[in-house]
Amino acid sequence: MPSAEKNTNLRLIAVAVTDGTLCMHFGHCKQFALIDVDLADKAVLGSSEVDPPPHEPGLLPRWLRDQGVNLVIAGGMGARAQDIFAENGIDVVVGAPPESPMTVVEAYLQGSLQQGENPCDH
Repeated sequence: MPSAEKNTNLRLIAVAVTDGTLCMHFGHCKQFALIDVDLADKAVLGSSEVDPPPHEPGLLPRWLRDQGVNLVIAGGMGARAQDIFAENGIDVVVGAPPESPMTVVEAYLQGSLQQGENPCDH
């Protein structure tokens, strides 16, 4: 029997969170909300929160990749961090507002996520 094709509409989105809202400085977050979505149905399939390892340059992109993350939504993130995410096959959206992770992801799914300035300049 042939193996099932991988559903390319399924994504695992990571949102950096502090005190229940998107953290404006990615590397300083307290937790990550990991949210499973179906892009075709524009539906949230599940979510969990995980504590990141201690922050070290270049560690979070690899760690999130190992968690199965395909996309990161952030308030602010430095250019080098964005490059490292790209090297790890993870797409990045920056400039998201400090809202709840679910609000941010639902806006992304609906194509209405308001993106502002990236507050990180390093």
